Amino acid sequence: MSRIQEAFKGKKAFIPFVTCGDPDLETTKQIVYEMEKAGAALIELGIPFSDPTAEGPVIQGANLRALTGGVTTDKIFDMVKEIRQNTQIPLAFMTYANVVFSYGIERFLEKAKNVGMDGLILPDVPFEEKEEFDIVCKKYGIDLISLIAPTSHDRIRMIAKEASGFVYCVSSLGVTGTRSSITTDIGAMVKLVKEENDIPCAVGFGISTPEQAAKMCQNADGAIVGSAIVKLCEKYGKDCVPYVAEYVKSMVEACK
Repeated sequence: MSRIQEAFKGKKAFIPFVTCGDPDLETTKQIVYEMEKAGAALIELGIPFSDPTAEGPVIQGANLRALTGGVTTDKIFDMVKEIRQNTQIPLAFMTYANVVFSYGIERFLEKAKNVGMDGLILPDVPFEEKEEFDIVCKKYGIDLISLIAPTSHDRIRMIAKEASGFVYCVSSLGVTGTRSSITTDIGAMVKLVKEENDIPCAVGFGISTPEQAAKMCQNADGAIVGSAIVKLCEKYGKDCVPYVAEYVKSMVEACK
């Protein structure tokens, strides 16, 4: 069982996302430590990219601020290395195919393994094109996390069969961002996945309130939140850490 799967053992997992380097990498590091203290089960680290197609305006803004501040993939690897001296919480990178391509798939994943990463999420890589990444992920023991959207049942089954780590259930079509209501039948999606593969399912895209998280965790094994946390980073800048910690704590409680 991978470290990512262990994160779901015996509990509903709350999975926060943060864009690395927004407002700066030192703050990102402190955010990771505080998120763990607040009860996060697994943390997604966003590697900023200039054209993040799956993101709404909130995370796009964070990417821009981080890149303008001089954040690079190498600096993020160095940050993870430092984080790993203090915590073994499961960590997954969330970024785009281009970031990994331009770094070199092999080089990127070898480095990710060396600094202690556990997973990789590439929202712009469709199932049909994941092979070239997946082979190298397997070689280095990194879970390539599959995303499923509220689309065809056959497709969900096909993706679930080959999934590793956990399955990222996209709650709403469209880009990331907070939503006032989520109408997708998550229970049905999760049921299809579990029929094919006994793997944890976590729901993301659009969740921002403890009520929404609690509702999602009734049907799934965890809830993922990005935009609501990134908004706090934007609003409070370098002073955001206690606000993020408090928010994560409330979401962890809701998931229980």
